[in-house]
This record gives sequence, C-alpha cells and structure tokens, in this order.
Amino acid sequence: MFSKRFVFLILAVFVVLANLVYLAVGSKGGVPVSRLERLTIALVAPFQMAVTRTTDAVQDVWAVYFASVSAARENKMLKKALALATADQNRCRELALENQRLRKFIYFKQAEAQIMVAAKVIARDPSPWFSTMMIDKGNQDGLCKGLPVVAAQGIVGQVVAVAGRYSRVLLITDRNSSVDALVQSTRARGIVQGDNTETCFFDYALRKETVTVGDDIVASGLDQIFPKGVSIGKVVDVKKENSDLFQHVRVKTSVDFNTLEEVLVFVKQTGPTEDVRP
Repeated sequence: MFSKRFVFLILAVFVVLANLVYLAVGSKGGVPVSRLERLTIALVAPFQMAVTRTTDAVQDVWAVYFASVSAARENKMLKKALALATADQNRCRELALENQRLRKFIYFKQAEAQIMVAAKVIARDPSPWFSTMMIDKGNQDGLCKGLPVVAAQGIVGQVVAVAGRYSRVLLITDRNSSVDALVQSTRARGIVQGDNTETCFFDYALRKETVTVGDDIVASGLDQIFPKGVSIGKVVDVKKENSDLFQHVRVKTSVDFNTLEEVLVFVKQTGPTEDVRP
C-alpha cells in the first residue's frame, strides 16, 4: 500500500500537469470545445477551487491573528494610560482633601494671636495602655514639651516628648491627660479626663449644675495650656447618684483620632506647663 505522503505527491503532480495541459491548450485561442479541454477543466477546477479556498482561509486566519495581536497591544497601552490617569486623579483628590482640611485651620490663625506650627501625624501608639501619636515636627521647628496640639475639630492633646524633627503627643483620651473645661451653654466647670477609649470623663461637675446630653464641652483656658473656647467634645451620658456630690458625665471627643492626619501646635505659650505628665 502507498503511504499518504506518496498519494498526496502524486495528486499534486497530477494537478500541476493538468494545469500545464490546460494552459497549453487554452493558449491556442478560441473557446475550448474539445473533449480534452472539457475533461481538463472538469478535473482541474475542483482542485483550483480547493487551493483558492485554502489560501483564502489561511489569509483570513493570519488577518485575524494580526488583528488580535494589535488589539491586545492597544488594550495593554490603554490599561496603562488608564492606570496613570487614575493615579493622577487620586493624587489630585488627596491634595484637594488635604487643602480642604488645612483651610479649617484658618480659624485658629485668625482667632489666636499665637505662633503655630502645622504638622502631620506619622504614627500612632498601638498599645491599649497609652493614647499617643507621633508628628513630623520637633525642636528644630520650635516645639518643646508641654505645647498644646489642636485640629480643626478641636483639642488633640499635648506635646510630651520632643526630638530633632519629631514629637510625641499625649492625646486627651489618655488616662494621664486632663483639661480644664466647661459646658458651653451653662458654663458649668469640670475637668476632662482621659479613659484610654474613644470617650472621656467630665469630672468634678457639681450635682447642682445643669449638664445634659448633647451639650458642647469646651476648654476653659484656666489651665493656661489650651486656648479658651476650643472644642473638646459633646456630652453623651449623664448620671446623678443621690449620694454623690459630683455628676458622672461622659464626653465624646470632637476629634476623630482614627482619621486624624494634620494638626496645629501652639508654639507661643500663654502660661506655665509644669503640670504636663508624660
């Protein structure tokens, strides 16, 4: 038996010879009428049609392949351009949000005749025993221990340790922090004491004083540390025991320390800071 390759070779030779005969006969001119010409056309035409279809199919496959490669390359370039545009948009959005936050500090610049230093929060203490954070300004920027730190929303805390370009800030939510404060509406006085949670105590508010949920608590300025009137938070719980001289008041801080990014440090002090505890 003949192999498939041999049979294919014979058929190819036959097609070539048939085409040569057809061309030789057709070159004499006139319309083919002889039996030989008709037989040649009948034999050659199917093979020519098959070859033509195969060639067209191969050309179509290559065209689709090159189109796919071109589309993939273009898609990759478009994805890269989209990623760059998205990154630029995110940077612009971050700058806009930062500018919006910093514009709120203008209030302090206008209301307080003090020198202030803007700083960014660079770290927070993960320990549950302390409530502190690090900022990117230090004694090279004029900072020293005991300076008050505020945000656009209100009081943040006090500087308790200073290095060259960094400082540690004790937050008002820390147990070691205390701020002389008062109820803005009734002027009832007390001391805001940290609790290492998201709320603080408003201690030493006399039982006879009017303190209700929703009242604003602000700095009294009597501790000579924090400027008078700066927001501390809002009253979220009030309890009065019959046998107690003072009320039990809880305050939710105005500042959200989980999202805090920028602060202002009051560099020019209005009084002594010996009572600051690290």
